Amino acid sequence: MESVYLEVLIYELRKAGLTREKEVGIPVHYENIRLDLGFRADVVVENKVIIELKAVEKVLPVHKKQLLTYLRLTGMKLGLLVNFNVNLIKDGIERVVNGL
Repeated sequence: MESVYLEVLIYELRKAGLTREKEVGIPVHYENIRLDLGFRADVVVENKVIIELKAVEKVLPVHKKQLLTYLRLTGMKLGLLVNFNVNLIKDGIERVVNGL
């Protein structure tokens, strides 16, 4: 189900005139090497905001930690964790910040 929400979100962001990338790889730098470990941000908007999509019964601390890890690795400050498994979408959006 998340893949459907991802495509619709990408479409809506494009309609709004925002630059966006989907499934952006996030490498880890350790000492002098780059490790491509399979981290992937669902959506990056305007190279400033990471949006992580979920369709789960309940958002768990591990979901927020995942997004915070992505923010730290990229140096971005703002992320949105969006859970589509809610009655009203506004109830499924959580803001996650890095270092603010």
